[in-house]
Amino acid sequence: MKRPRRNFLHLGVGAVVLGLLFIAVPDHGARSQTARTIKIVNPYPPGGTADIVARILSEQIGRSQGVTLVIENRPGGGTVIGTEAVARAAPDGNTLLITSVVFVINPHMRKLNYDPLTSFEPVCNLVQSPQVLVVNNGSPYRTMADLTNAARAKPGELTFASTGPASPSHVGFEMLKRTAKLEMIYVPFPGNAPTINAVLGGHVTVGIANYADVVGHLKAGTLRALVTTSATRIEALPDLPTAAESGHKEFEYEIWFGMLTPAKTSKDLVSQLSNWFVAAMQVPEVREKLVVQGLYPVGACGADFAADLRRQSVDYGRVIREANIKAE
Repeated sequence: MKRPRRNFLHLGVGAVVLGLLFIAVPDHGARSQTARTIKIVNPYPPGGTADIVARILSEQIGRSQGVTLVIENRPGGGTVIGTEAVARAAPDGNTLLITSVVFVINPHMRKLNYDPLTSFEPVCNLVQSPQVLVVNNGSPYRTMADLTNAARAKPGELTFASTGPASPSHVGFEMLKRTAKLEMIYVPFPGNAPTINAVLGGHVTVGIANYADVVGHLKAGTLRALVTTSATRIEALPDLPTAAESGHKEFEYEIWFGMLTPAKTSKDLVSQLSNWFVAAMQVPEVREKLVVQGLYPVGACGADFAADLRRQSVDYGRVIREANIKAE
């Protein structure tokens, strides 16, 4: 934000005295900007990934910019309650929303009092949480091609597990089915841990899970990763191909966490906020804290983030309609 321009009167000695006063007295306009409190609304319960991301970055920005960032958890309604509260907030840069892929899925699942593509100004896509397709160590499938060939040879027999129903990973699974032209049975579970246990126990053929949730099993050899569903390879698993590299160029499913502010927030404020978050993620200590959690900085801001949101809204909306996915 630009500091207000001041008009000085040229009145001889009086002007000199006035000038000295301005030198001696701090600029309260600048001070009010750097001392302001910014509220980050988290529409998820405390302790989750959104909470972790918001707190790590808030601590760094607070130290480097001299502002106070407060996390306010407002879960409920499948993230709708907290999201709507930010949509109605004043566009002054003092209220932010941290959210994830459900932000662009919800409008296709339920009636909302806001539009994710017009009720907000995208600040930054902050981090990505890589997803992997995993089978247990006794599975005959060692590659994505092994799995898809078997699914086509035995349509309707192989099973696929994820959280759900109507969860982002459920939508991701339906995207895979359509792009790869597979017939597989979807088996929903009430969380990541039950999903992983079902794969470990051989109760389902394959599952989709956060890399951070299965990394221990991958290292122990009890689970085998076939591909990552992200656009790029996972830094910690450089030999694991993406789905696109495995022949499914139209399939990409990512869990991301990004920051937005109410629509009509000035471009200067959005740009300032973007710069703060990007700078925070470039600090080695901050990056290390995120990567330990299985979170990889993205830093796609402004127009780039807005374009990603529009594309995902179209892609997920089409899949939700075609698969007739309904909210719980």
